Amino acid sequence: MDLKNRVTNALSPYADRAEPPGLAWCVARGDEVASGALGTYGPADGTPVGVDTAFRLSSVTKPVVAAAALSLLDDGTLTLDAPVERWLPELADRRVLRDPAGPLDDTVPATRPITVADVLELRLGIGLDFTGPFPGPVLSALAALGLHAGPPAPGANPDPDTWMRALGSVPLSYQPGERWLYHTGSEVLGVLIARAAGAPLQEVLTARVLAPLSMTSTGFGVSPEQAGRLGPHWLPPQGGPLDAYDPADGQWSRPPAFPNGGDGLVSTVADLAAFGRMLRAGGVTDDGTRVLSPEVLAEATRPRVGQIDADGLSDWGLGFGVNTGDHPDGRRAGSYGWDGGMGSTLWVDPVSDVVAVLLTNQMWSSPEPTPVFEAFWRAAWE
Repeated sequence: MDLKNRVTNALSPYADRAEPPGLAWCVARGDEVASGALGTYGPADGTPVGVDTAFRLSSVTKPVVAAAALSLLDDGTLTLDAPVERWLPELADRRVLRDPAGPLDDTVPATRPITVADVLELRLGIGLDFTGPFPGPVLSALAALGLHAGPPAPGANPDPDTWMRALGSVPLSYQPGERWLYHTGSEVLGVLIARAAGAPLQEVLTARVLAPLSMTSTGFGVSPEQAGRLGPHWLPPQGGPLDAYDPADGQWSRPPAFPNGGDGLVSTVADLAAFGRMLRAGGVTDDGTRVLSPEVLAEATRPRVGQIDADGLSDWGLGFGVNTGDHPDGRRAGSYGWDGGMGSTLWVDPVSDVVAVLLTNQMWSSPEPTPVFEAFWRAAWE
């Protein structure tokens, strides 16, 4: 059975049950590339999903934005060991909680400055601790200051300067470099990229990553001419009629005050597949344009921080998740990419020469991927 039919057959039962209502996918295995779309925009809108439908990426944003930072590493604008306070003075002279679960006024000095590597590795000392109670004292304090904590919401955060001032007003939960903590470092990374490059994040991302790859449908919100390609996004099923998390004309239909480097992008399967093929080719686009050096890409996609999940098969590089063992769903050791809890995935496997992208219009009900994703990965790597 050819690649297109194999993936379509694996996904069709889920689309037939509207689990999720709609999806689009693309898989490249060597020189063979196949893509498709199934389902609709939702139960109240029978518009068919197409391969050009725009989806909210949530955390698949992280590796795309990280690629802009890697480009800045390539040209020397950033270096991994550079203290970020040069560009982010709000993060100078940090205080650190003596006890990560303790009171905010019980702190010690940071043992060293936060570096660019700390931000990319999500080890700057602040973020979501998957092993501890959520949200914890630091994230609770940030929420009280108006910084959003929860599912992606582009309209919820203030502008980057205001956001950074709030972040700089609270202590770190852990010493810089001590512990991997999810998400907040990617938000900081977006601000760091913009300040280091001297331009808004969308402009830097476009110039260094999106334009060379012709990723014209990727951005922090859809353009007016593309608005019809962004449908509603749905909450997980609760046993009754589906509820929308974000309508078609919702938060992603306009540019946000805070372009969030952790979860703010929209894109299409074609755009993300082009991004994945560039990574698989060692930083070169299909037409031979170099986006990233093989050296910086190798640094970004190797395990750097240690085990980050309960199954012991996942690590983190510089803005990318890295698989350190073979997953039961087919993803191989050495593959890298990431997933988004709003229903998205991008993985690149340089060993088996696979790029796999699946985008859906429904949120996951937990941090674990829904069954359609496992079916997709098995079909992509079969």
